[in-house]
This record gives sequence, C-alpha cells and structure tokens, in this order.
Amino acid sequence: MTNRERVHQAIQFRATHIVPHQVEFTVLARQKFAQFVGDPDFEETIGNHLAVLSHRRAAKWIEAEPGHPMDEWGVIWNRTIDKDIGVVENQVLPEASLREFVVPNPASPEVIAAYPGFIERNRDRFRMAGMGMSLFERAWSLRGMDNLLVDMLQAPRFVHELLDRILEFNLAQLDLILSRDIDAVHFGDDWGSQGGLIMGPALWREFIKPRIAQMYAPVRQAGKRVSIHCCGDVKEILPDLVEVGLDLFNPFQPETMDVFETKKRYCGQLSFYGGISLQHLLPHGTPDQIRSEVKVLLSTLGEGGGYIASPSHAVTVDVPCENLVALIEVFQDQ
Repeated sequence: MTNRERVHQAIQFRATHIVPHQVEFTVLARQKFAQFVGDPDFEETIGNHLAVLSHRRAAKWIEAEPGHPMDEWGVIWNRTIDKDIGVVENQVLPEASLREFVVPNPASPEVIAAYPGFIERNRDRFRMAGMGMSLFERAWSLRGMDNLLVDMLQAPRFVHELLDRILEFNLAQLDLILSRDIDAVHFGDDWGSQGGLIMGPALWREFIKPRIAQMYAPVRQAGKRVSIHCCGDVKEILPDLVEVGLDLFNPFQPETMDVFETKKRYCGQLSFYGGISLQHLLPHGTPDQIRSEVKVLLSTLGEGGGYIASPSHAVTVDVPCENLVALIEVFQDQ
C-alpha cells in the first residue's frame, strides 16, 4: 500500500497497519534540523504521506524591498520578522470600500504551471492543492484584522461584498485545478484564537459558512476531498463543518480541544490531521515522553482510521532536534 492509498483508507475510516503521518517545518527549524542530521534532503527520508502545492507560494510575488515581498493581492509582508508568513506592512483597503479594488487573475500562470511537476514528484503521496488564506484571512490581510471585525458590525454590506469578490476568485481557481490529478483541496483560514472563534459563532455563520459551503461543493462534486487548516479553538463549529462537507480537519490542537473525545465523537463523519502538541510536548518534553505519548496517540486516535498523525503546526525552531528524532522514530517504527 502506498502512502497515498493509506491516506485514502484513513479518510474512509478504515484501519491501516501504519497510521499515516506528516512532519513539516518552518524555515529556521528546517535549517536547524538539516544541520543536525547532516542531510539537506532529510525530509525525503521521513516517510511523509501528504504533499501540498501551495498556491500562495507558487503565485508570482514582487520584492517591494529586501525582505518585504508583495503578494498577488498587493499585500506587503515583512519577512524580516517571520520568515515563513510575515507581518502585513500595508493596508490595501484603508476604507470600507471596493471602489478601486482589483482582484488578481485567478488563472495565475505560475500556479497552473506548477502542477505537472508537483504531480510527477509525488506519485505515491496524497496530493493536495493548498489554497491558503482562502477567505477570512485574505479579507483581513487586505483590510486589517481590527478594521474587518468592526466592519462586520458597522459595515456588513462591505464585508459581504469583499468576501464575495474573494469567493469568486477561489471558485474560478478551483474550476481550473479540479481536473488535475489531485486528491484533495487543502484550504487555509484561521478563525480561532486559543479561547474561541475570533468573530464568534453568529458572525462566522453569517459571513463565513455560506461561502465555504460554496467552495467545498465543487471539490466534492469533482470527487476530491475537502481539507482545512484552521488554528485555534473552533470546536463549537465542527458540526457546521461536517454539514458543509469537510472531510479532514487540521491542526487538531490538543491545547484547544480534547483530541480523544473529539475523535470519538466525530468518528465516521470527520477525519483529523495533527494532534501532537507543538506548544508543550515537542518543545518541552523529553525524547522518552515524546515516544510514550505519541505511541498512545497512534494506537488510540489511529484505531478505525480517521486520523493522520502530525505536530499541530509546522515544527518551529524551539523544538530540540533530539525530540524530532524521537518523533520520527516512532512514526517509522510502526
């Protein structure tokens, strides 16, 4: 059984002898671990089951100034602070108006051109189209987080119009990629803080839910799986996500939800990807603690399928290399 087939089995809630697993790295953590193991290509040896083609990374960016790239939407990201995502430096929409707003071309030549090589390189992995910053995050990157949240109350018509423009872009891009030989679309949209939904459930259901339903529908109709990366405590809307057709939820943070109870409750309805604490266990545990706790997660959450084991975020630079070795060994010794 290939890694790709194993993920398909797991998402269909069928037990697999090996629990699918994935370990991804932030830029600095990747550099640190490559130096530790003496192999710049070490990720090829982990046995990762997933491959994600990030549209955001594939799209053409312009270097506004060194360390400050501008994405296709006109947002400038300060990557001297955070080398992976960055911090927004400008405000594309300083007012609650779309009068001069221009949506980029969804048929991005760079994104489309990246697919053949991506598919060929990952024949044995579960292939995902990565549509990060897919709705709420894209909106706040353009308008500003505080402004957008105020707009939801004071200028709801503007927010609906802005989200509809983003939705139209996403639907057009989905139309271009769903004929490709991929297995899933992995949307990215953080709605949660450590203590709950950023905008609360009522506003989420007004602004976000109807639009993700429209994005998920063509993916399901094309016979692909729907996956989302959504950080934070969003357990109160998991039933909504099942309702609109979500198949796979990531990062499944143990700090914000009881992973054992949640897996049990949604078994047969929703699969989970993540679950290994990056806030506590991996940076602060010992290698023996990591081996012990991860084995429990694999045997308990992996029972009956519905689980892909992974740290609850791309590994950060504060995780000791010895702890990563322990984690990878547990995955490989199954």
